[in-house]
Amino acid sequence: MIGWLQGQLADRWQLGQRCGLLLVCHGVGYEVQITRRHWDGLPADGQNLTLHVHQTIRDDGWTLYGFGQRQERDLFRELVAVSGVGPQMGLGLLGCLAGEELVRAIVQADLRLLCQAPGVGKRTAERLSVELRSKLQGRFGAGFAAGLPADDDLNGGSDAGATALAAPELREELQLTLTALGYEPLEINRALRAVAAQEPALAPDGEAWLRESLRWLSRTAA
Repeated sequence: MIGWLQGQLADRWQLGQRCGLLLVCHGVGYEVQITRRHWDGLPADGQNLTLHVHQTIRDDGWTLYGFGQRQERDLFRELVAVSGVGPQMGLGLLGCLAGEELVRAIVQADLRLLCQAPGVGKRTAERLSVELRSKLQGRFGAGFAAGLPADDDLNGGSDAGATALAAPELREELQLTLTALGYEPLEINRALRAVAAQEPALAPDGEAWLRESLRWLSRTAA
């Protein structure tokens, strides 16, 4: 399994939204796909280049994906392990957002930012956040995810941030109402946490909470 390459940049190419290069190592040329962000910053042909590599082996051939940092390659591996996220979508996410931005967007369930990547829809963005949030905080917390909020902060602590607002029955009522209006669970939880933080003195009034939650949701969708 190829995990790292060092050689001379011999050529670069684009095919649709795919970007890649030819890296010559001791007389052997390796074709490697890379992110658009990486492709835009390549040195001149003939310069030395080092890549951390993820290799996939399938019946129709072998494919190499290269990254300038080991953390980026490791993050790519986490992305493609999520159901519905293939290598091209993983490259698209890392090409659209720098590693730290991407980890932060996943951990904070910033669906709008995640959906800026090519091919990423709302459902996929939600799946990424749900499946990877805790894992990315633990794995990359000391790397380029430094400074991310603690997991308890994102969950509202012991359900306090979003439900310090009121009794559990009010939270359930709000969730049911907002779901009926077409909002997703992650959006609803983020809205309730935001309102709890912005309006700590808000009365335990279902209508007031619904009004403020809808106001917050409309602002983030703008």
